[in-house]
Amino acid sequence: MGSVAAFVLEDSIHVRLHSAQAPGSPRARRSPQVAMGEAAPAPAAAQAKPRVAPPMSWRTRLSVLAAGYLTDATRRADGTINRRLLSALDPGVKASAAPRGGVATRDLVVDPALPLRARLFYPAPDAGPVPVVVFFHGGGFAYLTAASPAYDAACRRIARYAGAAVLSVDYRRSPEHRFPAAYDDGFAALRFLDDPKNHPTADAGVPPLDVSRCFLAGDSAGGNIAHHVARRYALSPSSFSRVRLAGLLAIQPFFGGEERTPAELRLDGAPIVSVPRTDWMWRAFLPPGADRTHEACSPAAAVAGLDSSPAFPPATVVVGGYDPLQDWQRRYCEALRSMGKEVRVLEYPDAIHAFYVFPEFAESRDLMLRIKELVAGGGN
Repeated sequence: MGSVAAFVLEDSIHVRLHSAQAPGSPRARRSPQVAMGEAAPAPAAAQAKPRVAPPMSWRTRLSVLAAGYLTDATRRADGTINRRLLSALDPGVKASAAPRGGVATRDLVVDPALPLRARLFYPAPDAGPVPVVVFFHGGGFAYLTAASPAYDAACRRIARYAGAAVLSVDYRRSPEHRFPAAYDDGFAALRFLDDPKNHPTADAGVPPLDVSRCFLAGDSAGGNIAHHVARRYALSPSSFSRVRLAGLLAIQPFFGGEERTPAELRLDGAPIVSVPRTDWMWRAFLPPGADRTHEACSPAAAVAGLDSSPAFPPATVVVGGYDPLQDWQRRYCEALRSMGKEVRVLEYPDAIHAFYVFPEFAESRDLMLRIKELVAGGGN
């Protein structure tokens, strides 16, 4: 990766990445004005249809198209999902006790009655007590799993960069399990960690877990879940004997509303996210008869009661410039601030939705470095 230029405006950090690429590559062909974020002259046709994605290699384009195809091809007209086809298109990665890239994995049973499982990613056991990141994968509440190749790889990178254990929760998915099932499962994972009897032992090759340094993290729908689990924790922190939340990392969290925002209209045709897809996901997740003023969806409703909850952790929110959901994410930040909560925003102007699961993007590696800083700094 080339140089990283960042500038701070209030409590937002805007990250502009300049990759060292060969002349003639898509990014190298940009004019100096465009590279500096200034408006460049464009033909009338280009002005009529603004760019909805950054330049990408053909391999990345294929990966992005495949992600969109996975959701569209498995969605049935009756509002259900073809789980058999989805499993074939998204085969899970098996856990590996043998470290890969310095990180091993093992699957844990959080609640056998459901059953609720989670995948633990951990560095070498000689690392000493390690902080814990409780992670929730994206997928519109309906798709993907903790074992999905993209999320197995992403959590492995987080564990390696941050020097932390990552507990990736395999929460129940909609439409089979609507609100509040995913939130219940996330909160159950915190309860699981609060009891040291549930922690794997050093004999199993797992380092001691320091749950007094616990972070909640997730992307897209997982960022939404991470917020709501943090909210539940903040409303009853005294019910936990050991778990202490040090920070919340919401990577392009999935919030919404009834109206269409400027970003949703401007970025029609952007990768991964589309209005028809998000409309379907909300219908599949929200309780029957609920609209998008519901607390699961509306940023304003999602923060209700937090003004009297000092245990809500400092939040870091990641926003991408090519993400149609960015306006809702900014409203979420404003809603948290209105409750007196600490919020830091990481802006990636050239990032699409879910950019960080594609390691070929320079922004993906930069975010990993910032996660490392976040965990090392105890959430600040």
